[in-house]
Amino acid sequence: MFKKVFLFTVFFALLTTQLKANFDFNNNCIKAYQAIFDLRIQDAQAHLRIEKQQHPQNGIIILLENYIDFFSLLVSENQADYNRLKNLKSTRLSLLEDQDSKSPYYLFAQAEINLQWGMLKSRFQDYLSSGLDIKKADNLLKENEKKFPTFLPNQKSIGLVNVIMGSIPANIKGVLQSFGFRGNVEQGIKKLDHLTTSLTQTPYNFYKEEVVFLLCYIETDLIQSKNSYQKILNLTSSFGDDSLLKTYLQGYIAYRNAHNDDAIKFLQRRPTKTGQYLNFPKLNYLLGNAKLNRNDSDAYVYLAKYINEYRGINYVKDAYLKLAYYYYLKNDIAKYQTFVKMVKMKGNVYDEKDKQALKEANDHAPDVSLLRARLSFDGGYYTKALAYLKDKNQADFKLQKDQIEYFYRLGRIYDALNKTQEALVNYQKTIYAGKQSAYYFAANAALQMALTFEEKGDKSRAVNFYHQAINMKNHEYENSIENKAKEGLKRLGAD
Repeated sequence: MFKKVFLFTVFFALLTTQLKANFDFNNNCIKAYQAIFDLRIQDAQAHLRIEKQQHPQNGIIILLENYIDFFSLLVSENQADYNRLKNLKSTRLSLLEDQDSKSPYYLFAQAEINLQWGMLKSRFQDYLSSGLDIKKADNLLKENEKKFPTFLPNQKSIGLVNVIMGSIPANIKGVLQSFGFRGNVEQGIKKLDHLTTSLTQTPYNFYKEEVVFLLCYIETDLIQSKNSYQKILNLTSSFGDDSLLKTYLQGYIAYRNAHNDDAIKFLQRRPTKTGQYLNFPKLNYLLGNAKLNRNDSDAYVYLAKYINEYRGINYVKDAYLKLAYYYYLKNDIAKYQTFVKMVKMKGNVYDEKDKQALKEANDHAPDVSLLRARLSFDGGYYTKALAYLKDKNQADFKLQKDQIEYFYRLGRIYDALNKTQEALVNYQKTIYAGKQSAYYFAANAALQMALTFEEKGDKSRAVNFYHQAINMKNHEYENSIENKAKEGLKRLGAD
């Protein structure tokens, strides 16, 4: 009898040990994580199914399932999916609270889920809840850092939170700081930059791709760094060729930094194994825009494909407008008018691009030379852009908007060609002609002049033009331009 009781006790002890909640980022979980960052979600789910069978109490499973939802929503931007999945956040946090509290992943995993949902909520316009989630993540990460100061994954997320909180728009920063929202962009980026090398010889090396993804997000969307192109390109070169995320990051960073030919090359080189990857319509949106910038005859194919496949909340109006412009430049006025109507009927106005697309659709048809110059400039074809305008003068444009834009386009083109004096002259003409208008040209011209003088070390003139940019009201992109001007004043100690 004693022997049977003893054997039962040993068996039960072994069983409970095996079932005890823990965090084990084992090889199978690493494979799932890497598949997620390639956007091979089906492969990731297959690895997690195996892990659930072998180690059902592994808390890393909960974290990785949240990663899958995070990337799925980032890619799809589908409101219905967001509404359906966001309730899983509290369920997963509750499950994590029952895991091993002595593990460095205990607080870290909770912070990651809060941080990921904070970023998603911002994308879906739920700003208050987004801020609260990011603040929760910050508190958890700081507590975890005290307990486990050498736990490197913690530094990844602390760096990101620092940048997010440090890049809060100037017009709301003071209010949020009273609630403890404080960050430092430079420190955050420095921390992430350091991790790209310090992770290499550690058990956490698999986190490197995520660090690169975060740096790309930060330097293109949050701080809009002009010097990030080669840096991100070098960092993403270590990604495998079967990574769809690599395609997106390289294509996006090239497109945003006016390396248009590179963007087309990267986006056309995407891996194409059917059914293996997340459906990522935005790749076609980027490719269609890049091809339109280069005046490629097949630009419409990719813009139309984006519209047909995409079920999200952003860039639908902008895609229809770009299709309208494609046919306008082909002198197909009937199709131009058809797609202009679609801009007014379809899509949302959450994003600034869609707001601007709707405004342009309700305005006069663009001047062909100005439109060609604008698209060429956006693609980085500056000499070509200048050629469309160099034989023009103000009298060639009948509409006031076109006259203002003429000076503005010349200013931007000369600026990009490092012809500073010609740029400043045309920016000043833009301000004179457009400071009372509802178009953004004059305010942004003032902002560009301020940035130029700041770079030259001419503080007084930089401050003057930052104030001019702020004082112009009721125009397009007003909040964005004003926030950038206020950040400039802050850098100069003149806020």
